[in-house]
Amino acid sequence: MRFRLLGAAAFSAVLIVGVSGCVGAPPDPAPPRPAPPSAAAIQAATDSLEGRVQHFMDGGATAFVVQVRWPGGEWSKAYGVRNLDTKDPARPQDRVSVASITKSMVAVSVLKLVDQGLIGLDDPVNGVLESFRTTLRPPGPITVRQLLNHNSGLPDYGDAEHEAEPLQQVVNTRLSLQRGLELAATLPWESKNVDRFAYSNSNYLALGQLIEKLRGRPVGDVLNQDIFAPLGLQHTSLAEPDRGAPDNIHAYSMDGSERVDVTQAEVWVGSPAGGVISTTQDINTFYRALLQGQLLSPAMLEEMKKKAGFAEYGLGLSRFPDACSGEFRYGHHGAIFGYMSISVTSADGGSQVTMAMAVRPMPWQDPARRIDLLGTQMESAAQETLDNLCH
Repeated sequence: MRFRLLGAAAFSAVLIVGVSGCVGAPPDPAPPRPAPPSAAAIQAATDSLEGRVQHFMDGGATAFVVQVRWPGGEWSKAYGVRNLDTKDPARPQDRVSVASITKSMVAVSVLKLVDQGLIGLDDPVNGVLESFRTTLRPPGPITVRQLLNHNSGLPDYGDAEHEAEPLQQVVNTRLSLQRGLELAATLPWESKNVDRFAYSNSNYLALGQLIEKLRGRPVGDVLNQDIFAPLGLQHTSLAEPDRGAPDNIHAYSMDGSERVDVTQAEVWVGSPAGGVISTTQDINTFYRALLQGQLLSPAMLEEMKKKAGFAEYGLGLSRFPDACSGEFRYGHHGAIFGYMSISVTSADGGSQVTMAMAVRPMPWQDPARRIDLLGTQMESAAQETLDNLCH
């Protein structure tokens, strides 16, 4: 069984005038903030997005939630139902599993360790993590950076699982960080793959162990202290499941002819590779705070945004072309049992879109091609929305 996760206001200048003599160079002016989009641009963006969402709903999605933000405003909407049994309508503030968007958050907590001098970005973890000495067989020194940008060559533990396992067993069996790395250790870790980009959830299990080793607390507690609590993300957690909460959007997979509720599957509970539960609003708040410099030092934020080799991926951040600025937008995709998500934010944090979908219940064992297509379509919808806002 494969467990892959896909995978302001207008600027105003302030003049500082010395009253006597030379008082030194004035501070650098604040960067200009983009003007709000026109009403016509907002209408075009939301109309186009609604058409895109209708395509997903016509394709069998059971729910879709989205929030768009721009300087000075926002737009949120929900489609479909929270639960196929109760038929309660979905709400814009409902929670979903955001899958690999988790990686951006974990990367922030790792880079905080670097900011605080507890480890270096290019330091090997081999001597720090017991799993690298006793469980895994790394072909050489593996650095924090290589784990963050998927250049370590560490195999994805999902590739070691058996296709024949019953869905209910997978959904209801928790996978510890150590167990995930034990599964990865059954696959060859070849030296030729080091320094080549290859997306692997195992990298973020190792980073979860690094956080827990250096902080002495569970990774979920560290994320709460580093990100969730300071930003007021009251609907975001990496913690114990609460499947019965009324604000959950449920997701489903098919096991033969049986429809199985896979909401907050145990296999992903607490996982630094993809276990965060959140809302579109909270995810937008996170990425805006990150890109506006509220979570990391300027140096660490720049490192996080750097491209890793040929892939448009930095340290826990995907890069998307920005037709408005000619530069890049940043965010991440997510795909997990029954859910897909994407969040994209302009480099200045001003324009954003986060969307999440409970997909049509599909056979669970290998829907990779279908998931890849949906991921491409969601990215296109997100990018088109942000492009429309600047026209």
